[in-house]
Amino acid sequence: MATTMSWASYLLIHLVIFSWYVFTLSANCSLKSTEIHPGAKTFGGRWKYLTFLNLVLQTVFFGLVVLIDIIHLILPSKSLKCGVPLLLVKLRDTIFTILAFPIGTFVFLSFWSIYHYDREMVYPKFLDDIIPSWLNHALHTVILPLALLQMYIQPHRYGSKMRGILGLAFFSAVYLGWVLWVHHAAGIWVYPIMERLSTVGLVIFLGVACITLAPLYLLGEKLNHKIWRSTAGSAGGTALILYDRE
Repeated sequence: MATTMSWASYLLIHLVIFSWYVFTLSANCSLKSTEIHPGAKTFGGRWKYLTFLNLVLQTVFFGLVVLIDIIHLILPSKSLKCGVPLLLVKLRDTIFTILAFPIGTFVFLSFWSIYHYDREMVYPKFLDDIIPSWLNHALHTVILPLALLQMYIQPHRYGSKMRGILGLAFFSAVYLGWVLWVHHAAGIWVYPIMERLSTVGLVIFLGVACITLAPLYLLGEKLNHKIWRSTAGSAGGTALILYDRE
């Protein structure tokens, strides 16, 4: 079972994580395109890559969390139970439960699963000369430990399973539509693995990828419940919406 901390401690941890994501985002955007891998210069730029979208998502999420920590430090406790502070906490929990945790976990699992099977399908060897090793791990590895750390230090309210899974399904549909549009408009696939698959294989691959997100949402809910099931209304939990309160 996790224990809550002071808001000053939350702020310190979240500032470090937010700064890390800002630094990683800046490093990613500073990468230069090459003739071998034009990357960001092709149609859709970096915005066609789920890894980059996830990086932006995590950066925005932890920026929001830092703002919430600051508000809890400067406002009296009575002011935190309604209005903007409460709305921001609800927004934080919605983003984390429906998007940040499942998508971050999906990026970690899908990338390293395909990488260890055949790295050329997802991260060709020539990228080692373009993307530093530390940045590769920042984009595809560190995201999961940081998401788990956030889950461990703060409780997050999970809404109905239907709403959560539908939210993920909507994101999946939009991103899938974007990937298909990139292919239609520019004749390129976002990831090398898509070039190797037949039409049937591509449909199965994309279908499995989308379906995988639902169990990841449920996994997050189960982990959150297991960590925080015995903690409600403890120190540092003021104005937090706990998972078991409707």
